[in-house]
Parts: sequence; C-alpha cells; structure tokens
Amino acid sequence: MNLMCPARILLLPGDVQNPAVGERVAQVYAGPFEAAAGSRLAEHLGVRLTVVPELTEHPDAELEAIADLHRGETVVVLGLDLGLKLPAVVEHTGDGWTRVASDNELTLAAYDQAAEKFRDTIPKDANHDLIDLLAARITPGGRVLELGSGTGRDAIELERRGYLVRRTDASRAFVEMMRADGYAADELNALSDEYGGPYDAVFASAVFLHFDRAQLADVLRRSARTAPLLAFATREGKGEEWSSRHLDLPRHFVLWQEGPLRDLLAASGWTVEQLVRTESKIGTWFQVLARRS
Repeated sequence: MNLMCPARILLLPGDVQNPAVGERVAQVYAGPFEAAAGSRLAEHLGVRLTVVPELTEHPDAELEAIADLHRGETVVVLGLDLGLKLPAVVEHTGDGWTRVASDNELTLAAYDQAAEKFRDTIPKDANHDLIDLLAARITPGGRVLELGSGTGRDAIELERRGYLVRRTDASRAFVEMMRADGYAADELNALSDEYGGPYDAVFASAVFLHFDRAQLADVLRRSARTAPLLAFATREGKGEEWSSRHLDLPRHFVLWQEGPLRDLLAASGWTVEQLVRTESKIGTWFQVLARRS
C-alpha cells in the first residue's frame, strides 16, 4: 500500500446488483440500509464488509476516515452519491472530494472532441462481415439496437438490408452528427442507461473494446436481457493499450484472447454461434454472433 497516494472510493448505488468493478478492491463499506447489498457484494469480491451506522448521518467525516485508512487502495462505499451520478470514483484532496474520470470516460471525451476528424479518417465501408453474420439469423424487418453507432455507417447498411435500427451512442457529438445527417439517434451509455426493447438483436461493432473486462461482463448481461441475439466485433490481442490513432487524442482499448472471451460470454448468458477472425491494418478482429442461452 502506498501511503502517499489518496484512496480511490468507488461509490455505488445502495441497490447495486452485479456491479462492474474492474479493479482490486480492499474492502466494502455500507450504511445500515445497504448492509444486505454490501454483504452480497463483499462476498462476490472476496473482501470484508464493514457496516458504518454513521455513514448516512455524517458522510463527509466518515468518508474522510475511510480514505485515511485506505491510502493507496480502492474501496467501495454503497448508498452515498455526493451529488454525483453513480457509479463514480472519487478521491479526497485538500479541496474536498474530486471525481476521477474512468478510462471509458476519457475515451468518450476524445470522441466528443474529435468526432468529425474520426469520421474523416476511418474507413467508409460498413462492417459487412459482422452484418452478414447477423443477416443469416434474422429476417428483414427485425428490430436492432445498435450500441455505439458512432458515425452511423453500420446503421445505414443495416437499414439498407431491411432492418429497423435504433441508433445510439454515449458520445453526444456522434448523436448530434447522426441527427444532422437526418437520422433519429439517442444518447445512450451502455454502462449506465436502460436499453429499452425488447429487440431482435443487439449490434455493436468496435464498441466493446472500450470497456474493461468487468464493464463488458455487465454490458453482456444487460444485452442478454434486451435481445435473443448479439452481434459484435472486438480486437484480438493481449492486455490493454492507449492509442491516439485516428484522433490524435488518447483512447483506451481492451484486447481479448478467444478462450477468455468465450468464457465471459458463457458466464454472461450467451452461447457463441459463430466467431470469425478478420484482418485490418491495426490487427485481427473477432466478429462474433451469439444467441441467448
């Protein structure tokens, strides 16, 4: 433990069910009303739960005490929001509590700043390999929820083939871009917003690679509650990386090996029907079609 570093406090809703916790957690704290959820979470993470009766009565003082006890570590606190949209990571500084941007939020910020440049530099063609996999399983007229529509190029091709597409993206800049092009589009964060539906399929090309492994597990479970089919593309490789390719701004990427990806899909309620490798200038992609188990 590094005593010079501040504690990172992950604030989660008091009714949290299957949280996307992508880092090592030292301990879980909860107030009396969140004790049951805290117990389940602590057991899931394999750490100790401490119930703090004063947490709701004196939140700032109790959070400071927790932060002092866990310098250099990450802990979870249930049921306090500090006026923030949860989940949120905060650190205590000399000026009070500061929200810490996640890797995914930093990536979204890059897209928001340079959406037009991204459209100008990426290939213009839709992901026909992935669309072909989906088209073999659902007939025209099927309703498709697209997560991370981006510039909208895949949605255009899906609609050309006869599907009804709901365009969504967590980047406001991409949503405004699609609307300016004459299409309906919704701002939807796959990590925190409701998906709606039901749909015949969830489609996500080059989106899941921005989620850490715990976040992707959560998105897969959400998708399984939304549609019986899932079509997505993500990159093959090891570890994680930051890249300024296309935008000259940093974006975070999580790479996958086939075995762990299949295992995660199975654990999240999916059975892989097809997994195809395709090549691009930046490496190998998995094109995956899965059905709800």
